[in-house]
Amino acid sequence: MRLLLDEMYPAALADQLRARGHDVVSVHDADYRHLEGALDAEVFEAAIEDGRALLTENVPDFRRFETDALGSDAPCPRLIYTSNRQLPRGKSGTVGRLVVALDAVLTEPREGSASFFLETDGS
Repeated sequence: MRLLLDEMYPAALADQLRARGHDVVSVHDADYRHLEGALDAEVFEAAIEDGRALLTENVPDFRRFETDALGSDAPCPRLIYTSNRQLPRGKSGTVGRLVVALDAVLTEPREGSASFFLETDGS
């Protein structure tokens, strides 16, 4: 599975996942910086165009895009959701927990194309 990281995730997360052999890009990467501060719909479309799943914690907006796409039989990227409550951005260790959880998902992707909330070890 190829993955695009939304802008709330640090570029270091993409770097660490690439170091583990995964095809991961971030909106903070040079080729994707045009998506920094872009409308969510543009990030959604970029994921579709690049054939990438999208990691985001912006559940309300992206669920709406997903519902609209599926309801009209339009393309839709696989969405992987997190929450700032479970994985606080400012907390030490969050990036490490994300790397471990995403490494597992990217190594052995779930069956089907349904979107889902990322599960972590909870530590």
